[in-house]
Amino acid sequence: MHPVEIFELIIGMFLAVLVLHYAAPRLGLPPAVALLVGGGALAFVPGLPPVELDPNLVLVIFLPPLLMDGAWFTALAPFRRHLGGIASLAIGAVLFTAAAVAIVTKVVLPELPWAACVALGAIVSPPDAVSARAVLQRVRLPRRLGTLLEGESLLNDATGLVLFRFAVAAVITGSFSLGEAIGSFAFLVGGGIIVGGVIGAVWVLVLRRLADEHLMVAGSVLVCWVSYIGGEMLHVSGVISTVTAGLVCGWYQHVVLTARVRVRAHSFWQAMIFLLEAAVFILIGLSLRGVIDRVGGIGVVVEDMAWSVAAIIAAVTVARFAWIFGSDSILRVLNRAGWRVAEPLGPRAASVMSWAGMRGVVTLAVALTLPETMPGRDLMLVTAFAVILVTVLIQGTTLGLVIRLAGLQEDERSKPPLDLTAAEAILAKAQFTEVERMAYSPDGSLLHPRLLDSYRRRMTVSTEFSGSEGDRDQEIAAHYGIILAAVAAGRAELVRLHRTHQIDDETLHDLERDLDLEELVALAAKG
Repeated sequence: MHPVEIFELIIGMFLAVLVLHYAAPRLGLPPAVALLVGGGALAFVPGLPPVELDPNLVLVIFLPPLLMDGAWFTALAPFRRHLGGIASLAIGAVLFTAAAVAIVTKVVLPELPWAACVALGAIVSPPDAVSARAVLQRVRLPRRLGTLLEGESLLNDATGLVLFRFAVAAVITGSFSLGEAIGSFAFLVGGGIIVGGVIGAVWVLVLRRLADEHLMVAGSVLVCWVSYIGGEMLHVSGVISTVTAGLVCGWYQHVVLTARVRVRAHSFWQAMIFLLEAAVFILIGLSLRGVIDRVGGIGVVVEDMAWSVAAIIAAVTVARFAWIFGSDSILRVLNRAGWRVAEPLGPRAASVMSWAGMRGVVTLAVALTLPETMPGRDLMLVTAFAVILVTVLIQGTTLGLVIRLAGLQEDERSKPPLDLTAAEAILAKAQFTEVERMAYSPDGSLLHPRLLDSYRRRMTVSTEFSGSEGDRDQEIAAHYGIILAAVAAGRAELVRLHRTHQIDDETLHDLERDLDLEELVALAAKG
């Protein structure tokens, strides 16, 4: 395909992304589902060339920014507090699911060697960070469950990738060493943490010394690929390196980035992540045609593979339930014995956790790296796509319903000591103290009485309000609703003045920027 045609295909794909994303809520579908189904339908449009994904290129383009985005906004304190539970899911659940899939595959296809069965288990076992983010953004979970699922999706790819690498090597060489595998896993994870920590620290030091806002934004975007590629070049886990760098950058970005850089970088980053996430799902759908063509057509899939694939999908689903409910039962027994390792989830929360196991781009990309000589390669490709399709279509569309039926409530013990109102009051007091210090001249005369009154009012408004939190939210919404109406009126008048040639373009842009900032502040406060 000519490079110009490739570019035209990419632009067409992004236009399809916009259409499908717009249609998704009107069809009552999660955007990820609409994109996946839409991509699958587009794959069979007559005249459209088949999409061939380079798996290594897909991983290096899409995975680092999506991992960085999750790590950057991860709350570090809850992440550390629930690290044991995250490790149980990211390592234990992945290995357990891979083992369950390997056993089921060996039962239904006894001619496959054990190493090939384990390789298939490694492909489909880790839930995907992109799929989890796409679905979890539409639902509201208690803090602990959200932390566990986000942490799992950030770290579990490393487990699956290492297991896959050793399984493929065992098929090719005919030998496998458990000790070597454990040592290699420890080296990859430990090395990834070190590399990511160093890159994150370098990012902090460099950005402290940069004065150019564009360089700061560019550096904040590029650090994800630097950490991933750097980790892979040093033969450690690029996934862990990226996540570690993201945690470091996210922790220090509040004191390193200026307000202008943070707003600009956040806007650019969110737009880029939106396009990348959407492209992942539509590319998965577009790859359906290539997968079916490789195995000999849809008839071969239905006649020769349907029952085997269904059994493996069932094993993937049941294994996650078994691990989470089993781990929760062990925690309950330990707590009753007086050894309080962690608080059990309970059956309702465990059900939600078990159902939130969507697979995505990593599963497909890893499957596409299978050697041509791998026994059962066609089955593995079809199974990988089927697991993605079933988990995203069924679990992704029903997760919100499962959460509502579970009736989960926020654990009071997981709430921070201060709520929004209390934090606002402390912030307003600190601001008033500083304004009061600077409002007077050295001789004691008041220089800025209106400014002082304004900040005094901000400080006392929270303590003076006697209604409920809901009443306060309504009052705030009404207050800033009026401000937004005033901004809209000012904007309309500004445009009228410009269109009637009473002001020039420079004045238009200066005043428009002021109105934009006022509107953004009001929208943030109202929300």
